[in-house]
Amino acid sequence: MTMKEIIEEVASLPVEERAIVADSILRSLNAPESDIDRKWAEVAQRRLLELRSGQVEPIPGEQVFAKIRKRFGA
Repeated sequence: MTMKEIIEEVASLPVEERAIVADSILRSLNAPESDIDRKWAEVAQRRLLELRSGQVEPIPGEQVFAKIRKRFGA
């Protein structure tokens, strides 16, 4: 199979399957670093616990993006 044929074949797949193919290709280009992934997982778990316990208040995405647009003039 040529590269063009592979691309055409992938493009004909349902969107969910194309996403899996794209993710697989990206992972092959950017091999995961288990130590970094572990640290990010720890941070995510800690933040989730903070949210669930009420220790921190979530900020709606619209507010976050509005603040960014205001700050950077976008």
